[in-house]
Amino acid sequence: MAGTNSREIQDLPPGPAVILVAPQLGENIGMTARAMLNCGLTDLRLVAPKQGWPNPKATAAASGADRVLEAARVFETTRDAIADLERVYATTARPRGLVKEVMTPRATAATLRAEMDAGLGCGLLFGPERTGLENDDIALADAIVTAPLNPGYSSLNLAQCVLLVGYEWWIAGKGTPDRQLDYGGGRPADKTTLFGFLDRLDELLDRLGFYYPPEKRPGMRRNVHALFQRARPSEQEVRTLHGILSALLGAKLKRGTEALAEKQRADEEA
Repeated sequence: MAGTNSREIQDLPPGPAVILVAPQLGENIGMTARAMLNCGLTDLRLVAPKQGWPNPKATAAASGADRVLEAARVFETTRDAIADLERVYATTARPRGLVKEVMTPRATAATLRAEMDAGLGCGLLFGPERTGLENDDIALADAIVTAPLNPGYSSLNLAQCVLLVGYEWWIAGKGTPDRQLDYGGGRPADKTTLFGFLDRLDELLDRLGFYYPPEKRPGMRRNVHALFQRARPSEQEVRTLHGILSALLGAKLKRGTEALAEKQRADEEA
């Protein structure tokens, strides 16, 4: 899903540090930086990257997330990379035999938000692409983050893992509703606008004899109105509906005029 709007570039609030332990490929670091910036994360820390740093392959794979790569810091050990943090969470998909609290990415995001709001420095540990984090690294963390995926195949690549956890972090702070309507830059029609259309529709349907028999009119009318209420039309859509009514009325009048003219011709011929 492509989507970049340079007009919305902004100063991002502090987020948890993303610590990549012994990343193997520059491309994966670049894709991780892209995933981070998608989710408003900018603090990238690299522990002994295998191909050294900086790495031109990382820049190519970052697809414009250069600000993350340019600010990245390199450390010799995991202990050095997390030394300034108060809370650290290690991501792993495998049981490690360690006594650690295990959290989902969603629960981790909510906890991180609360901890960072309290002024704590927080970080997320991600291991090498092939092996994941070693137990010595996980032992340095306060809790483990595991995504509840298909138990028969829960392996993620490095950037996917960062994106999964980063997405939960971003959503936890945005208050984004689970679903919403996109009105294409317009506005939903207010009730006055919608009622105006419905009144006109009722008038036309009455003229056409649709609401018949009369004793069923109230229920039929409620059903028609409920249909348009559920649709939640935009202001533009209501204008379009008015245009449809006008076109139908125009066609009816034309047919009525033509029928009258035909009758007059028939009478004259008789």
